[in-house]
Amino acid sequence: MDIFNEIKNKLSHEFIDIIEWLDPTNDTIVHRFERYQNEIKNNAKLIVREGQTAVFINEGQLADVFKPGTYTLNTKNLPILTTLKGWKYGFDSPFKAEVYFVNTRLFTDEKWGTKNPFMLSDDRFGLVEIRAFGTYSFRISDAGKFVVDVVGTDANFTSYEINEHLKSLIVTRFTDTVGEANLPIELYAANTSELSETCQEVMQPEFGRVGIALERFYIENVSMPEELKKEIFEYSRLDKLDMVKLSQFKAAKAMEAAAKNEGGTAGAGMGMGMGFVLAQQMGNMMAPQGQNPVFGAQKTDAPAPPPMPAHTMYYYGLNGQQSGPVTFDRLKELFANRTINRETLVWKQGMQNWTALKDVDELKSFLGGNTPPPLPTA
Repeated sequence: MDIFNEIKNKLSHEFIDIIEWLDPTNDTIVHRFERYQNEIKNNAKLIVREGQTAVFINEGQLADVFKPGTYTLNTKNLPILTTLKGWKYGFDSPFKAEVYFVNTRLFTDEKWGTKNPFMLSDDRFGLVEIRAFGTYSFRISDAGKFVVDVVGTDANFTSYEINEHLKSLIVTRFTDTVGEANLPIELYAANTSELSETCQEVMQPEFGRVGIALERFYIENVSMPEELKKEIFEYSRLDKLDMVKLSQFKAAKAMEAAAKNEGGTAGAGMGMGMGFVLAQQMGNMMAPQGQNPVFGAQKTDAPAPPPMPAHTMYYYGLNGQQSGPVTFDRLKELFANRTINRETLVWKQGMQNWTALKDVDELKSFLGGNTPPPLPTA
């Protein structure tokens, strides 16, 4: 009796009529259908539900892939599975194959992020460190390739196992893409949508090599050190501000503060004096040309003197290196103390080429020999 029950239990495991899988989890990507010695009864029913794909592996090789539907499994619709073994008890001949159910639904809200900050070069702020994080969504687009190249013989392959690989891939490609974009540093946080789309296009071929489709890729935040944020804010404000209006505003605020001074007669007098000076400064900035800045009357002052003449600046060569600029008097001192000599090359604005000092007209006076001729005799 015990021997009969043992044979009955063995046969019940060996001959499975229905092959299906209901996913009780939210993170399983691939599940291997388990049965005794991998034997499937001829004419068994295969049920593949929506969001699933069934992959058959025979003797370690990909045999067939079934999309959603109900199938009757026999040697007519599975010609690749030719390894059949007869059953001495007269039942239909079973065949051996491993069946992997692949979850092809969309896996959403997967997290990614840079574990360490990475360096970017900016023309105004130099080398800066930034971090980034976000989410992505994927699905299995080629179940056979995914099972062969990634899953292998894993009986229960979860999203956690593939996510570690995908996160590393994402961070690497994200860093490369951001570096090649060469955007001003303040634009990374302001253009996350465009940058997300570009990164998705760059990463999609990498995902496709293992049978995965990157459906969505989002950059939620690009962060940087607080000190750098302050510099960027200050720079952007200065770039937009009208400096003349800012000066007028500050002068007006100073006048208002002076008017509120209640420190006695001396303080009041000082406040009035400061207010007058500030008013005059504001008038100078706001009054039309030719009018008195305070009272609006025509100016009666003498014409302003012409600007001071600019000093000519010279560059000179010393030990094969360019030096300067220096003034005429300083160049004369260098010649006098023999730091430079008559053959030293010099250049100033307006000269086409470097020229020896002895050949520059205004510098020939350094050379001596310019004594006046003797006075004529009577």
